[in-house]
Amino acid sequence: QVQLVESGGGLVQAGGSLRLSCAASGRTFSTAAMGWFRQAPGKEREIVSRILWSVGIAYYADSVKGRFTISRDKAKNTVYLQMNSLKPEDTAVYYCAVQLAGNSDYDYWGQGTQVTVSS
Repeated sequence: QVQLVESGGGLVQAGGSLRLSCAASGRTFSTAAMGWFRQAPGKEREIVSRILWSVGIAYYADSVKGRFTISRDKAKNTVYLQMNSLKPEDTAVYYCAVQLAGNSDYDYWGQGTQVTVSS
């Protein structure tokens, strides 16, 4: 079992920044990757970014490239999402998830944190 606790969401004006954190605990030794997803009202959940845990290689959705940066602190079992130049269309509930080694899907999910960007 892996437990994920997200923090850092909130209300920000367009052009502003937020930093999301996701702390993992439990069976974290077999983490292969961690990802950030988001789901806006009436829309499907979409991946925002993911990072390979061991080597730190990152992937970004086209919609956030150049504005968002994912990073991880292996010692703290924490993944971050620095979000800059936020737009109203970034408004969503943001979830972090962990993919364990040997699995193709994400195995555990956080409870989500609301990000609201006002225009």
